[in-house]
Amino acid sequence: MQLVRQRSIWQGVSSLVGVILLLVLACSCAMSKGPSRVSINEDGVLIINGKKTLPIGFTSGPPINGKTPSGRNAYEELRDVGGTFTRTGIRGDQNENGMEETVWQREKLLMDNAAKYDMYCWPNLKGLSSLEEGNVKKEEMLRQVINSFKNHPGLLIWKNVDEAYWAKNPVEPMIRAYKVIKELDPYHPVVLSQAPRGTIEELIPYDTAADVLILDIYPISYPPGTHSLLANKELSMVGDWTRFIKEAAQGKPIWMVLQICWSGVHKPGKTLRYPTFAQERFMTYQALINGARGLIYFGGDLTQSMNERDARLGWNWTFWQRVLRPVLEEVGEGSPLYPALLEGDSKLPIKLTDANDVEYCVREVGRDIYILACKREGETVKVNFSGLPDWVTLGEVMYEAPRQVKVEAGEFTDWFAPFDVHVYHFKPM
Repeated sequence: MQLVRQRSIWQGVSSLVGVILLLVLACSCAMSKGPSRVSINEDGVLIINGKKTLPIGFTSGPPINGKTPSGRNAYEELRDVGGTFTRTGIRGDQNENGMEETVWQREKLLMDNAAKYDMYCWPNLKGLSSLEEGNVKKEEMLRQVINSFKNHPGLLIWKNVDEAYWAKNPVEPMIRAYKVIKELDPYHPVVLSQAPRGTIEELIPYDTAADVLILDIYPISYPPGTHSLLANKELSMVGDWTRFIKEAAQGKPIWMVLQICWSGVHKPGKTLRYPTFAQERFMTYQALINGARGLIYFGGDLTQSMNERDARLGWNWTFWQRVLRPVLEEVGEGSPLYPALLEGDSKLPIKLTDANDVEYCVREVGRDIYILACKREGETVKVNFSGLPDWVTLGEVMYEAPRQVKVEAGEFTDWFAPFDVHVYHFKPM
């Protein structure tokens, strides 16, 4: 009888140990990578766990257990072409008071899922990131949230007040909250978004509340260009606003939020309109050429603007397959151009003549030279590039194979139609 009792006790202990081991294994799988460590180098390039990265984000991403139409995991699909993160955290009209428990319980699930697929989250702190003096309850809540997630492998960056200037959010409370965030978590940048509104002088004071400045601009609508109040209603407003936020950022890195779908085309009374591949490609390259060190694509989750199949799946896979994935295959991680997008601007004396509406940047990777160039609206023109090293005789026009350009005495010419993008690659023979 005693032997039976001992065997029963031992079986119970064994079962308990088994459960504990399963829990330990489950936790270790979720956290096996260890805390993410994120910084920014002197060129404004994001460094994730020691690796230079062009951050490519989605606001917002697919559902946690989302699938593509073919049944592939949604996050695996995004990561496949360089997708880095999705916006998470407090959404819509929810505020931080009384909502924190359910919101942040969901956040852990989102971060666990992101980390599983080597992706990250951009939690929206919303009102928590604007800390009025003496608001002890809100500060305690902010500290609790930061401490809860600062060591999670799925955390990339923090999001504070959305479109802060346009929302008329006072600066000082944001600076106060920023200092608390950085005190508790020096390893994840704070990213502040602005709308295409205001002047450079009006936006500059907000710089103190962020490590990275971003701006959203959505040119595609009927009539065109309604998102911007500037005179330019063409696609090239993306470049105008990229330079605008770059100047307002005063040396801090900038990222751009580009269009999938937005309120100006999907709300009642509006006419639904998406960018074409050529338009999305131009906007992406123009942002990069003018200084963007990160790209975010907005509106993939707006189910009211989707077809029936995509609405069931919770993300705009039709747009992804036809437009966005082909664009990211050119600039995302794993693309032949990607290493050049992680470098600072070259000091080579390369110049462009015969056109004032062609924008370009030059990057070097070892001895390889890359020129990214795009043309704004206007007439088709033939332009001249000069200043290449003497050893350069031939260049590949990337993504236009088998097209090449011949270089003589450091110069070459090429044609640009309105909204053309050409990417040149020169390498030692």
